[in-house]
Amino acid sequence: MMHVPLTVGSMLEHAEKFFPEKEVISQTHDKIHTLTYADVGKRTRRLMSTLNTLGVMKGDRVGTLAWNHHRHLEVYFAAPGINAVLHTINIRLSPEHIIYIINHAEDKILFIDEDIFPLIEKIHPHLKTVKTFVIMTDKKNLPESSIQSLYSYEELIADGDPTYPFSTNINENDPAGMCYTSATTGKPKGVLYTHRGIVLHSYALGLADSAAISESDVAMPVVPQFHVNAWGTPFACTWFGTTQVFPGPRFTPQRLAEFIEKYKVTITAGVPTIWIGLLQVLEKGNYDTSSLRAVLCGGSAAPLGLIKTFEQKYNIPFYHAYGATETTPLVTFSRLKSYQLELSDEDKLQERSRQGILVPGLEMKVIGNDGKEVSWNDQEMGELLLRGNWIANEYYKDNRSENAFVDGWFHTGDVVTVDKEGTIKIVDRTKDLIKSGGEWISSVEIENALMAHEAVLEACVVAIPSVKWQERPVACVVLKEGYTNSSLEQELLRFITPQFPKYWIPDAILFLDEIPKTSVGKFLKRQLREDVKAKLPN
Repeated sequence: MMHVPLTVGSMLEHAEKFFPEKEVISQTHDKIHTLTYADVGKRTRRLMSTLNTLGVMKGDRVGTLAWNHHRHLEVYFAAPGINAVLHTINIRLSPEHIIYIINHAEDKILFIDEDIFPLIEKIHPHLKTVKTFVIMTDKKNLPESSIQSLYSYEELIADGDPTYPFSTNINENDPAGMCYTSATTGKPKGVLYTHRGIVLHSYALGLADSAAISESDVAMPVVPQFHVNAWGTPFACTWFGTTQVFPGPRFTPQRLAEFIEKYKVTITAGVPTIWIGLLQVLEKGNYDTSSLRAVLCGGSAAPLGLIKTFEQKYNIPFYHAYGATETTPLVTFSRLKSYQLELSDEDKLQERSRQGILVPGLEMKVIGNDGKEVSWNDQEMGELLLRGNWIANEYYKDNRSENAFVDGWFHTGDVVTVDKEGTIKIVDRTKDLIKSGGEWISSVEIENALMAHEAVLEACVVAIPSVKWQERPVACVVLKEGYTNSSLEQELLRFITPQFPKYWIPDAILFLDEIPKTSVGKFLKRQLREDVKAKLPN
């Protein structure tokens, strides 16, 4: 067999040749742009030639601090296209963590959205390796700045070569991308993605039994391009000639609803908090969402009630997926097997609420506290371990690799059960499991049960110390608009009591205006635990 390297640049080349008229629709701060893949190809080539002129070499880090739009997509392909490394930086992290990430990655150039530039203006004296700053904007004039090497994206690429070739001297195992974990504790950890890993992961997104992304789709990635490369969808969608709709900076749930209707979006992806917000808009407005064939949900477990509302009230298929920064990220996908279509509606819903089965190309095992593999009986809990062609094998220049990558396996830190057919269910993070009287309690399962109540918008369960039991669960709840917390605590406790053993029932329910979240929309349980301990009597 021939050996032809799997490279990121070849994916855009494919789109240029075979889907030149397919569109990329992009909301920026000032307007909506509509480009074809032929346009994106020329602009990307101009950018590659410009990066070369600026002295970006093989292996250099090209950092981005940007929202979801066409210019960000062009950097996605331009940096790996010259054998540099695309480094997407989470703009929602603290300034201290952003400084750490840029310096640790040793970024040479930064591409920055205009509304994020004030942050970079403040921190740039602390950035040790960055030589060039580029603002991605529609405006003709750049802001006043003390930064010397500051450029406008559009002016910079205007003099670039639209025929500049993608590099052919690339080893498929060379790094093409880089992301850092959002770090709920400690410093963020860097993960390098190879050309080979990104290409194979894109294949997986196109499989009929996973996301099934294809040319006929209109895809709207809501998950940020700075969060695990928008779950890899910009790479796959470009390669397959999919129409892409980018919702742009600081989008609202209303904008998402409007774009779904206007552009006939067929597939979209985001974390549960995004879909909770969209549901609130759909319940107030009259939007046509009939084009949607799939809402992909990951990042954390989606409540059963959320899935049920999407599927039964709005007739929108809702799919669970599971992954992590270290896994590029797709690992499992929840789709009913052919013979499960005969199940009752309730059983189908229960099955769909799980995280699904392993996508082809990966391996997994689940180990208990004794280090042995647990039985696939959907009862025994254990930590999920993974390996495969798009799973990282270490953190970038970080000694924490020693604990996470052992004997060729990535230890995810996620606790799961597995049923007899290999379908996994996320029970909790290892650090979030609650140990009460020697027994384990899943905070995730209690959260999902609470969010099935019609009054509950969000629920998060954390452990508080107990002299008698070691730890006990306490639930924090945000109510939907129109509901008050008077007498609801007992009603919610009665609602979930039949579903769990007595010792699982929370000692208290606290009603909050908002639950703190991480930079990627997950519940920030570390902070919430401290808040709860401060609110409750000793």
